[in-house]
Amino acid sequence: MNYFWVISAKRLKQGVTLALALLFAAGVVYAESENMQVFLPVDSGPSAIYSVQTDKKQVALTFDISWGEERTGPILDVLEQKGLKKATFFLSSPWAESHPDLVKRIQDMGFEIGSHGHRHDNYSSYNEEQIRTQILKADQILKELTGKKPTLIRFPNGDFDKRVLKIADQLGYKTIQWDTDSLDWTNPGKDRIVKRVLDKAHPGDIILMHASDSCRQTHEALPEIIDGLRAKGYEFVTVSELISGTEVKSKAVE
Repeated sequence: MNYFWVISAKRLKQGVTLALALLFAAGVVYAESENMQVFLPVDSGPSAIYSVQTDKKQVALTFDISWGEERTGPILDVLEQKGLKKATFFLSSPWAESHPDLVKRIQDMGFEIGSHGHRHDNYSSYNEEQIRTQILKADQILKELTGKKPTLIRFPNGDFDKRVLKIADQLGYKTIQWDTDSLDWTNPGKDRIVKRVLDKAHPGDIILMHASDSCRQTHEALPEIIDGLRAKGYEFVTVSELISGTEVKSKAVE
């Protein structure tokens, strides 16, 4: 007995269409094989840390110091009066070298010290040898003053590129930025500084403030910022404590 398979014209058309689609897809994959890495995870290298993703109501107050001697003392006084024992200071090494007494007070109060580089300049404008020299100069000076090598760095003006990040990483540093800029450096008035920080602060936030002489209102705003954040249930920690064991928020660098 003979058996015949009867294929409908509709089913035949579907089969041919599918075969053509698969053939076309194979051709695309072959033609684009050199570009397939675009769709795969790639190692983008070191990145700067802006905040961490956490449900804990923790924030890190950070202070940059690059020059002057009139504002740091009053800021430390406020922190002492408020019983705040956790903060991170990023020190420019020429300033630190000129003010060893203030560096010692910062350290004796238990605050974390990070590097703010040597020359206060945009390091992305330097060649790689110059970048390395600036980081290492600050490293040496801060280590001599504190007896401890810094492991965090915030570059002057918050400026960096991929080369800067890579060299800092090679030298054992994590690059720290911020998610909330208090804008105290613009001297907009105490109330505006307070409102900005309290409005923008969030769990895992790194808050940027300054203790240089150019920032004339920081010490006035600081008591209300500390009280306001505490009233919202926030705990103050160092940057190192904040980023330890948590998922950090970074941004792509061109």
